[in-house]
Amino acid sequence: MLSLPALRRALPVLPVVAVVALLGLPVAPDSAATPADAASGLLVLWAAVHTARRARRPLTRTAAVVLGLPAVGIAVAAAGALTPGDAITGLARYLQVFVLVPVAVVLLVRDRRDARLVLWSLVGLALWQGAIGVHQYLTGTGASYDGAEIRAVGTFGPSDVMGMATVVAYGVVAATGLALGTKARRQQVVAVGCAVALLVPLALSFSRGAWIATVLACGAQLLLAGVRRAVAVFAAAVAAAVVLVGGLGVGVSVLEERLTSITQVADAPDQSVVDRYTLWAAATDMWREHPVTGVGLKAFPAHRDGHASLALSSGSDTGGAGEAYRRQPLLSPHNMYLLVLSEQGLLGLITVAGSWLALLVCALRRLRRGGRAQNYALATCGLLLWTLIDFLYADIGGPSTVLTAICLGLAAWSAPADDAAAPPAAESSAR
Repeated sequence: MLSLPALRRALPVLPVVAVVALLGLPVAPDSAATPADAASGLLVLWAAVHTARRARRPLTRTAAVVLGLPAVGIAVAAAGALTPGDAITGLARYLQVFVLVPVAVVLLVRDRRDARLVLWSLVGLALWQGAIGVHQYLTGTGASYDGAEIRAVGTFGPSDVMGMATVVAYGVVAATGLALGTKARRQQVVAVGCAVALLVPLALSFSRGAWIATVLACGAQLLLAGVRRAVAVFAAAVAAAVVLVGGLGVGVSVLEERLTSITQVADAPDQSVVDRYTLWAAATDMWREHPVTGVGLKAFPAHRDGHASLALSSGSDTGGAGEAYRRQPLLSPHNMYLLVLSEQGLLGLITVAGSWLALLVCALRRLRRGGRAQNYALATCGLLLWTLIDFLYADIGGPSTVLTAICLGLAAWSAPADDAAAPPAAESSAR
């Protein structure tokens, strides 16, 4: 339990933790906004007030350029939206996720202790959602999958099957980074235990994209931390997988089928893969017609049918987890890069995706240079890398999106920019 002085010291960063904690609440079906979204707005306001009271330059030049760059492409694409309503809602959502919330996190996370608190809050949220997901699988109360209600979705419901998978995957990556970035034996043991435990709900999410992104992100973290550590952790992960899947039979038949389907995306793809390929082709076709600025924010659904082939199905069936079955329309290409390219054109891809790439380069440079904040750079760099890989299979949407914004902010905090401009005692030069 935090003492009063510790609580007072952590007060500036507690709004960030509150946003993470609110993602543990149940999500109402078809809700346009969630408590976490509302809290993210208050988070931005709190960061602005806190920075103004401190009367200091909030961001270095490089940090301001990198974090503000997406606003250029987003604003241009908003001007080309089909309706004023689409322009306003699209502009607000994109700025929230890619500009305002990340900047607020950079301003409020002041040092390693703040970063550790936020990272452990991510792990805590993942354990909560993962526990609910495992219970859903064991009791048959999850989302529908292959005729059975066994898919772990946590509190996010069947309409956002990627929600729990994203949260749990972030938890695995954060815990792995926390274990690798510290010499404290107790934290290493706890973090490794959390990472291994979270592999169970991650597997039961049946999300192939989350699996791939987690393996690659954690693998990169291990290699960056050293080959000897990589071998030791890899051996432990394999042993845990053998015990959980082989020894205990945790969803072995369903998982085997899902894993096998990853290698069949070209030879014998299922309908979900066919739909994804068709949507990708439609997004590329939209970009060819509007190469510079795209078709406009939130305009992909309106242009979809004019560019998609007949192979595209009318939607996907969702149900279970306490909700009735219904047909979910396919309103995005399920690839963030292609969504940006189709709706914002090359200008949007260069500014938005270019900002992400710049953050990754800065984070990797921080790891190479070392320093005390490197302890958490492994975790934050892993979160950013997971997001960029997952964007190949998914895009923003759903309640868990605000967590993506927080992870982008953590990556920006740990990625040094203008060393000469940063105060010597600061643990981050992104402020």
